[in-house]
Amino acid sequence: MIKLNVNGQSREVDVDPATPILWVVRENLEMPGTKFGCGIAQCGACTVHLDGKPIRSCSTPISAAEGKSITTIEGIASEDGTLHKVQQAWIEAQVPQCGYCQSGQIMSATALLQKNPQPTDAQIDAAMAGNVCRCGMYNRIRQAIKAAAAIEQPAAQETVA
Repeated sequence: MIKLNVNGQSREVDVDPATPILWVVRENLEMPGTKFGCGIAQCGACTVHLDGKPIRSCSTPISAAEGKSITTIEGIASEDGTLHKVQQAWIEAQVPQCGYCQSGQIMSATALLQKNPQPTDAQIDAAMAGNVCRCGMYNRIRQAIKAAAAIEQPAAQETVA
């Protein structure tokens, strides 16, 4: 059994330690918000936070998460259902088109704002460079991140073990 902290809750899973975090989260823990994109850590659709840092869950084994905190897209809103400021800004800027990459984009953006609450365009572009949006919504993504940075809501809502 592998003991995990996922979105602030203690969980145990009985899986091969080499199983990617992505599949444990999606299949074993039934949290489908994290998406499978490329499977080789290149597109960013599978981005989750591991101890507050964005990682590619498709290529990170679950054994690397034992004793650490995983935060998925399901875990960034408040317990009362209030959206995270990045989620709200995403809606207001009408970022999603097909929507497939959005959970990974949002997870990368929340990590950026936790590290740098007032990023420049260049810093946003650098932080988001590893996230592919096949619909080409990069300008709206940047706009949403800047809008979220202006919101007076705590950026860090994660529970770290």
